[in-house]
Amino acid sequence: MLMNTKGQVTVPAEIRAKQGWRPGDEFEFVEEDGQVVLRPVPQEETRGQRFVRGLRGKGTANMDKTTDELMEMLRGE
Repeated sequence: MLMNTKGQVTVPAEIRAKQGWRPGDEFEFVEEDGQVVLRPVPQEETRGQRFVRGLRGKGTANMDKTTDELMEMLRGE
């Protein structure tokens, strides 16, 4: 597996399927005993809740979006 110039690697599909990982899942890298471990971050909020929090100014939402762009983000189209 190669890392690209952006520092990204691809987790093989069979591992993603076995672990139940989906696009949009969040992960953390942890160093343990000289090795790097990839762990999923438990989601306490739904995607919609994170979106609304961002719109209220408590997150990193991009406020220069049009209404159509916002609706697309909400619907996942």
